[in-house]
Amino acid sequence: MTAHERAGAVGLILARPPRLLSAEPFFMEFIAGIEERLADHDMWVMLHLVSTLDEEIAAYRRWVRRRVVDAVAVVNPTADDPRPALLRDLGLPFVVAGALAGADVPAVSADHAAPVREAVDRLRALGHRRIARVSGPEPLLHTRARTEALISTCADTGLPAPAILTGDYSHEEGERLTTALLSAPEPPTAILYDNDVMAVGGLAAARALGVDVPSGVSLVAWDDSTRCRLSSPTLTAMSVDVHSYGTAVAEAALEAAEGRPITERWSPAARFTPRGSTGPAPESI
Repeated sequence: MTAHERAGAVGLILARPPRLLSAEPFFMEFIAGIEERLADHDMWVMLHLVSTLDEEIAAYRRWVRRRVVDAVAVVNPTADDPRPALLRDLGLPFVVAGALAGADVPAVSADHAAPVREAVDRLRALGHRRIARVSGPEPLLHTRARTEALISTCADTGLPAPAILTGDYSHEEGERLTTALLSAPEPPTAILYDNDVMAVGGLAAARALGVDVPSGVSLVAWDDSTRCRLSSPTLTAMSVDVHSYGTAVAEAALEAAEGRPITERWSPAARFTPRGSTGPAPESI
């Protein structure tokens, strides 16, 4: 496609239930960052919501036939992800948002290990030894990276192996899985969640069980949001500048659309932001 034939759009497909998208602010901030940078180049985001990977792949094929986008941003990379190879075969320029370091794809990379180590260090300093995790879907690379980082960090620092339960980012799963963790014979004194929505669900579960937050259990959300700041108590979070992350992805997508080499870029690092949901471990532990 020549310059005058360009569609003027970057495609973004989100394969997730609409109910989760509406409840989770991450992607709204992410898309806003992409749109802001694209607007500087008189371009826009072609956003498409689907429920399955097959639907996502079918959409890429339609986009190529109809020549409606100049490049795509691929989100939520997974183990054995078929999308990069497909997009190369289709000749559709792309960038992967959130690829792990060393991935053989044009990408904006993300480091999930260092923030997990920071979270564990901060919790250890408060006396916590039994740390659990409520993760997102297991196939996602960032889910695996955070889980592996938690397991290795606990082992390296002499902490017991962490309890890890897999959720789906919903409030209901956060509540259900937290109930299971806090009902165990040796419940954790701190729980890390893969998003803010599940952490709020965990807060509700602790309240229903009569477990005080933070004197009975400390909770940490990944991804900060207004929801974290308005909860009671306010939720400690691993805060990420999601808007800047979207901007970086847009810049890489613009390079891809123009056929230029993709500059190495990194997602802003998540940082531990302490609030009311974390405190010293119970003295009896």
